[in-house]
Amino acid sequence: MKVFQFPLARITIAFIAGILLAYFLKPIPPIVFVFLAATAIIFIKKYYSSKTNTKSQLRFGIATYLLAFSIGITTQTVHTDSNQQSNYTHYKNIFQKNHTFTLTLREKLKSSAFNERYIALLNSIDNEKATGRILLNISKDSTRYSFAVGSQLKINALLYKNTSQKNPNQFAYQKYLENKQIYAQLYAEPNEIQVNSEIDKDIWYYTAKLRTQIIQNLEKSNFSNKELNVAVALIMGQQQDIDSETIQDYQYAGAVHILSVSGLHIGFILLFVTFLLKPFSNTKKGTFIKLLIILACLFLFGILAGLAPSVVRSITMFSFVTIGQYLRRSVNIYHTLLVSILLILLFQPSFLFDVGFQLSYVALFFIVWLQPLLSNLWHPKNKILSYFWDILTVSFAAQIGTLPLSIYYFHQFPGLFFVTNIIVIPFLSIIMGVGCLVMVFAAFNWVPFYPAKILEISIYYLDKIIGWIASLEQFIIKDIPLNTPLLFSSYLVIITTIIAFQQKHFKNLVWVLIAIATFQLSAIATKWEVQNQTEFLVLNTSKNTQLVERNGANAMLFANDSILKNTKANKVLASYLTANFSTLKEKHKLNNLIYFKGNKILLIDSSKVYPKTIKPDILIITQSPKINFDRLLQTVKPKMVVTDASNYKSLQKRWKTTCSQQKIPFHATSEKGFYKIN
Repeated sequence: MKVFQFPLARITIAFIAGILLAYFLKPIPPIVFVFLAATAIIFIKKYYSSKTNTKSQLRFGIATYLLAFSIGITTQTVHTDSNQQSNYTHYKNIFQKNHTFTLTLREKLKSSAFNERYIALLNSIDNEKATGRILLNISKDSTRYSFAVGSQLKINALLYKNTSQKNPNQFAYQKYLENKQIYAQLYAEPNEIQVNSEIDKDIWYYTAKLRTQIIQNLEKSNFSNKELNVAVALIMGQQQDIDSETIQDYQYAGAVHILSVSGLHIGFILLFVTFLLKPFSNTKKGTFIKLLIILACLFLFGILAGLAPSVVRSITMFSFVTIGQYLRRSVNIYHTLLVSILLILLFQPSFLFDVGFQLSYVALFFIVWLQPLLSNLWHPKNKILSYFWDILTVSFAAQIGTLPLSIYYFHQFPGLFFVTNIIVIPFLSIIMGVGCLVMVFAAFNWVPFYPAKILEISIYYLDKIIGWIASLEQFIIKDIPLNTPLLFSSYLVIITTIIAFQQKHFKNLVWVLIAIATFQLSAIATKWEVQNQTEFLVLNTSKNTQLVERNGANAMLFANDSILKNTKANKVLASYLTANFSTLKEKHKLNNLIYFKGNKILLIDSSKVYPKTIKPDILIITQSPKINFDRLLQTVKPKMVVTDASNYKSLQKRWKTTCSQQKIPFHATSEKGFYKIN
């Protein structure tokens, strides 16, 4: 691949490798800065020696990549908030008792069932200066309005450290928040919050105020609420108010990417602004003015959309394309992608771990690389056919590129994605053009009737079509397992196959065969590993008890009737089975006694019925039985006590104390997560 022959490509790879090393190893800052200084000195020496000695050019190249690697390490280290001494994670007893926090609201998030949620910046703790980002949860109260972005609040409460997922193979929400530099959450009631009369009026305040003003003006014009929420997502990237059913429909139809502003949306905006600026002259001065206006519009749109990773990436890339066109130079799209990656990660390295960021760049790369090859397979003479053929080839190129990554993260594949994209893109061009116009006028307190109606009707029919495609569930392949070795080997197969298709040489065919063999070996190794695993799990599910025994790829579920009758809707179980390449072979009602690998497992529920003569290795307590716990322990003498989330927390607290007194290990799934025997 020629792209990897660019020095910039190798520099970018070295830079990303440095970010990854710092992310996983977390080196201390002093060592990082010493390493950066050492590589900078080596780079300078090799630079001057390469000028006088051509043989030193190779060493200069190595020094360059080493410097890029060290800059990557430094960038990740510097941008990790927990490395700063003023960060709240270094505050004494921060998670042990109540403190008085003053904070500024930075961003409004999607509300949960019970709380309004915000990202907040800490200003002080107990009147001492502190920094850091937290997730603020404010209980919903119909008598109070939502707090505006920029509001400064004073709250006395207990800060809770983010906890890891309580069940196996679930979405790692703790890691997700940590990547956003959020290490803790705060819970508060509205009447416990003191609001400062002064508002921090920064750029985030004004953009949030502008978005709110636009939405309120559209609501006053009787814009349908459901269509308004979709319009705000499509045009401004704000998904907070879209209902879960609509998002699920877009996921099943393979169109969820249009709900987060990306390159497709920015491209439409660039075309729209360029069209509006056609009256400007093409003189040097006129072209420069057009460039400034386009860059300003892109920048303002990015702020309005909340500077999401996909928005930042797209705006950065299109800005470089626009500047290149102004300079009358042919813009190498690969260089544009690489420069945008470097710039974005230099200022925000955590974007590298954002799923949307990864999918966006992979999709763009494959569109640039693969789409021309697919397009050359057929050249329709009819303009309409040519238009839809281009949409189809772009869609296939993006889908082929993102397929392994999408399955790896989401474990499903929308089979009708190509139908969706053929329909969506024409609709989206109308929605983006008319929508931007309506939003601009709405910002100035005027909503033009006919454009607003066109926008509303377009979104209404778009939702209907998406809903119809999503209803064809037989075309949605769910619960597809894929681990890291299979992910990388599948990309190896895709890339070598495209190269072989592009350059028909025997050696390229050999590489394809090697890639296929690598994929097969990964699959065989995965299957062998799964077949040799046996484990017994006590899952953490509220109000219910679920026990899973897995032998290789075959799993057995122990639960009550309500769980056993509806296993298809059991997301906790589905995540576990998919991640472990397993299927549910047997379902059983809960038994008092279970044997697993020589361990006797005794289960006691609210019926309090159990064999008294059994001396179990593990005692599992469920459904908050009213028993004399001291007497129970003395009678059955277990080696280990496990309680699941179906028990009252007050009872579990007392049982934990009793076990501690009798020196019996105690595991509460609501506190420590699922319990596993293997």
